[in-house]
Amino acid sequence: MSKSRLVLLIVLAMSVAAFFAFDLGRFFSLEYLAAQQAAIDATWRAHPLRTALLFFLVYVAVTGLSLPGAAIMTIAAGAVFGLVAGTLIVSFASSIGATLAFLASRFLFRDAIRRRFGDRLRTLDRGVEKEGAFYLFTLRLVPVFPFFVINLAMGLTAMKARTFYWVSQTGMLPGTIVYVNAGTQLARIDSLHGILSPALLLSFALLGVFPLIARRIVDALRARQVYADWKRPARFDRNLIVIGAGSAGLVSAYIAAAVKAKVTLIEKHRMGGDCLNTGCVPSKSLLRTARLAAQMRRAGEFGIERVEPRVDFARVMERVQRVIGVIARHDSVERYTALGVECMAGNATIDTPWSVIVTDGTGATRRLTTRAIVIAAGARPFIPPIPGLEQVGYLTSDTVWDLRALPVRLLVLGGGPIGCELAQAFTRLGSQVTQVEMLPRIMVREDSDISQMVLERLRAEGVRVLLEHEAKRFAIDGGEKILIAGHAGSEVRVAFDELLVAAGRLPNTEGYGLEKLGIPITPQRSVEVDEWMATRYPNIFACGDVAGPYQFTHTAAHTAWYAAVNALFGRLRRFRADFSVIPWATFTEPEVARVGLNEQEARERGIDYEVTTYGMEDLDRAIVDGVAHGQVKVLTQPGSDRILGATIVAEHAADLIVEYIAAMKHGIGLNRILGTIHVYPTLAEANRYAAGNWKRAHAPRRLLRWVERYHAWMRG
Repeated sequence: MSKSRLVLLIVLAMSVAAFFAFDLGRFFSLEYLAAQQAAIDATWRAHPLRTALLFFLVYVAVTGLSLPGAAIMTIAAGAVFGLVAGTLIVSFASSIGATLAFLASRFLFRDAIRRRFGDRLRTLDRGVEKEGAFYLFTLRLVPVFPFFVINLAMGLTAMKARTFYWVSQTGMLPGTIVYVNAGTQLARIDSLHGILSPALLLSFALLGVFPLIARRIVDALRARQVYADWKRPARFDRNLIVIGAGSAGLVSAYIAAAVKAKVTLIEKHRMGGDCLNTGCVPSKSLLRTARLAAQMRRAGEFGIERVEPRVDFARVMERVQRVIGVIARHDSVERYTALGVECMAGNATIDTPWSVIVTDGTGATRRLTTRAIVIAAGARPFIPPIPGLEQVGYLTSDTVWDLRALPVRLLVLGGGPIGCELAQAFTRLGSQVTQVEMLPRIMVREDSDISQMVLERLRAEGVRVLLEHEAKRFAIDGGEKILIAGHAGSEVRVAFDELLVAAGRLPNTEGYGLEKLGIPITPQRSVEVDEWMATRYPNIFACGDVAGPYQFTHTAAHTAWYAAVNALFGRLRRFRADFSVIPWATFTEPEVARVGLNEQEARERGIDYEVTTYGMEDLDRAIVDGVAHGQVKVLTQPGSDRILGATIVAEHAADLIVEYIAAMKHGIGLNRILGTIHVYPTLAEANRYAAGNWKRAHAPRRLLRWVERYHAWMRG
């Protein structure tokens, strides 16, 4: 640190220390203001310029040093100087003081902080780069953060000082007027009756509603800014257009129809989206057959002669399609038409913020106008750019359902949930499966002990799992398909007949007009939405996999509710999307289900926690069913039974986790789970026993020692 920086830092530190050491904060309270009001008024009348200048300088010092008391001084300005003079003094003093704090932060801390924490400042930088002055204006007008935090934080950005000053001057002015006006009313109280005066009550009402009014003003200004290049229609054909008929789109359209809005649902492929056609439904159908095959091989454990299943893979896949066909009725055009939804087949392109062009299979187009749009375009498998991949050919979670012959040797690329589920299923059906993962373990979003349990089960069933193997290239050697993977500095060759790429999924953000409207995409390549699921256009929303932050069918439906309701009723009331309790499951055997935090996330976020576990090998029903493996792991707040998260590895874990989902959603702790009757014998008892383990670990030892003495005394 340079000498000038060090000197300034010492001066500022000593000033702040003196403020607290001499308890100067007592002068910045309503009680002191009321007690000294007569003396202050007399000084103001005798020496108006001197008093105003002194007040101005003190205000600049308080805000420049980021000391508490600016709000009280603003009210005091109204009480002493009146509305006009008080507003002028405070407006300029606060802006100058804020700019001094801004400059001090930049001079003292920007270089050092950006060197060390540059990645954590990206959100702030993106806001400044994207919207510049308007970003700061929003923060000033709607004080989500304390002003002193904004002053210091903005000093770390590249914003120009003059921009910071004039935006602060403008943005803080409405709030300054409201606070100064409240001070003028306080000055007029001379009796208890004055407390109930309409003027004073109105002033305090303004203080309460000002943030809401300011938010509306900001929203109106933002809307005017983004809609500036577009001409809004005089009337609309529809209330809502939904693009995509997957889980999110179906829910959005259903909600709109239920509240009697005119809604059109556009789908270019198949109703039901990925979940019905290529995701949840077919995969769970395949897993059910594979599970039955595995149970047949275990028949000897239950006193039945062991049976080696003869798998007719074509019939297995035919059953998968039959299951899809049965469930498809729930998502059909006929059902949604009966509900009041207009269903259209074709490719949708957003033409303007209020119009969508639909192109059908013949190439004919139709232009529809609407008040609001919900984008529910889903996601697609990610195909990594590995040399030779196209040459050898590959399957994905979208195309694997076209298989009718069981692969003799199947290579699964990826160790996430999809890769693990399908690797186990194909192994159970008779394929020789090799699973390749470039990371040190599979299912990296779960705790290491959890993923280790799944790894051990996969290997025990015959899956060849290669960890820390990076796919370098594919080739065909002597008519045989080969993967060349890097591992520990050497190359490993893996021969295969079919390749399944399960390397994650990408949101569908291209081909329907986002580029034309300039709707931003996040670094995760999803549509950028705010807390109400709205894009940069207040009438265009996105939900489901295309918006994230989670790619699950149940979270797609969850976000669709917010998107649809805010699209239809946002003028009256908006609902902030709640992601506080999000569950998910991986349907391997054993299943892995989780809600809330696990240990690795808690450590990453710096959250203190306690861990309680219960092993399923001790549970009566698990022993009876021959599934006595796995565990329940619960994270709680230290010294409390408040649940921070739970992970279950067990038979039917996805069902068992529901108790913890409900508990977290409704603030129920482990004590109340322990006090709830669970049917015997069931797997659900594991949740109660886990709560019992927590209770034993937190038993009041000292009290129990006294209770023991009491019982000894009672025995004589």
